[in-house]
Amino acid sequence: MSLVIREHARARLITDGPDPRRIPVELRCDPGDPRTVQIGLPGGVDWAFGRDLLEKGLRSPVTRGDIRVWPCGRAQLILELHSADGVAVFQFDRAPLIRFLRRVHDRFGSSAGTGGRDRTRTDAVSETPAGAPAPAASTTRT
Repeated sequence: MSLVIREHARARLITDGPDPRRIPVELRCDPGDPRTVQIGLPGGVDWAFGRDLLEKGLRSPVTRGDIRVWPCGRAQLILELHSADGVAVFQFDRAPLIRFLRRVHDRFGSSAGTGGRDRTRTDAVSETPAGAPAPAASTTRT
């Protein structure tokens, strides 16, 4: 049995086209680094950042490095990812994010004490959803 907490969700990829495209995402939190959340996007693209950023973004706009998160109404959350190739904007339903964060909190406790050291990482970019910029592969930002 894996100790990694996983939650599958769907996000709307916001583009300049007429309709947002729904894509599958996977939220992960590893016991080796419980203060970091990883979001797996199609094509093997992963972004990792401090769990506190996601928690704060559920309540009010927050920006840290290449990532912006903010609530959108009562039931949505916007996640904006910046890379050298452009910007990708995703709209999430809050329910799976809250369910994921509760499971993480129940297993690992509070995210306090991250000290502002968040990582943004992308790995193994093999393809990017249509209309989304490809984040730079194998980069780490602190």
